[in-house]
Order: sequence, then C-alpha cells, then structure tokens
Amino acid sequence: MTIKPLADRVLIEPATAETKTVGGIIIPDTAKEKPLQGTVVAVGTGTKDEEMVLKAGDQVLYGKYAGTELEHEGKKYLIMRQSDVVAVLA
Repeated sequence: MTIKPLADRVLIEPATAETKTVGGIIIPDTAKEKPLQGTVVAVGTGTKDEEMVLKAGDQVLYGKYAGTELEHEGKKYLIMRQSDVVAVLA
C-alpha cells in the first residue's frame, strides 16, 4: 500500500533529530527539538487555484507546528498543505 496525497497536500519524511549529549547525559526523544526539515516523498495534483510546485525528492523547510504526523510501515511522515512549506533547499 502506498500513500498518495490529494489536492495541494504533500507527504514529507522528516529529517532525523540529532542526538546530543550534555556532560554524558543522553537527552530522551521526548525532549528533542522536532526537525523542521525533510524530504518530499509524494505530492498531490494541486488545485485549480494553486498549482503544485513541489516534487518528490525536494528538500524543504516547514513550520514548527505544520502538518499531521502519521506512521506507515514503521516510518514516520508528515502530511501537510503545500502552503505550509516555507522554503525549498537548493
């Protein structure tokens, strides 16, 4: 089964959070900062008012609270509107 976003939505695989230690103390996953960068995995077709400018493989930046988290086959993804993406990394 694959995930195909509809309309102006994109499926993003977030970059992994960096593991940091502070003086030998490992910071737990719940305290780690959410990554604000990821890779576009799939895109919808766009809408009549907004064409899809993102494509699979684009490295993007998105807002801190953007998107809906989902898990598929053990991987975590975010699905959000194209307008929630703030930049494409070149």
